[in-house]
Amino acid sequence: MARTRAADFEDKQRAILASAAAVLTEQGMDKASMAQIATQAGVSKALLYHYYPGKDALIFDIIRTHLSELDEAVAAADDPALEPRARLGALVGAVLESYRDADNFHVVQLNGTPTLPAAQKDEIHAIERRIVRRFSDVLRLVRADLPAPLLMPVTMSLFGMLNWVYMWFREGGPVTREDYAEIATRLLLDGIGGVGR
Repeated sequence: MARTRAADFEDKQRAILASAAAVLTEQGMDKASMAQIATQAGVSKALLYHYYPGKDALIFDIIRTHLSELDEAVAAADDPALEPRARLGALVGAVLESYRDADNFHVVQLNGTPTLPAAQKDEIHAIERRIVRRFSDVLRLVRADLPAPLLMPVTMSLFGMLNWVYMWFREGGPVTREDYAEIATRLLLDGIGGVGR
């Protein structure tokens, strides 16, 4: 008879992922050990191995979980009834809100994705493409006259602004996430002349 999952399986799994992301970020992908992750998570190594057969499986699940949650948040924020600029602003705001308390997950995504086997990379890249496509579709509405070859560079330039926020943004600082969502949107659409007006 198959073993049934505990009622709190997903909560424990999420706590393990958060602990693993913290250890992987602090120690690096190569140096972090399952023993360190178990200690950080406050679980036995046996329980950790019950959830994940090894560090590679943990890295993959951290990245997949992070991007899946981001994809869901962006999809939920995408309101076709909004005027295109406001719609883009809502998508930017959703990304920045999803990044709240997710710095370690984001670092593991940046550093861990290249280490994944091809099939797992394909799964991760499929989620990333879905998110990027949503932004590109809205940017096309904002700037219907934008030449097609420029759509991807413009879209990825926006992600360049968003993906490095974790390096400098501090909660309680002079700029809130909402403020920065507006700044990033205006920078992309209006240039620096549109910021602060």
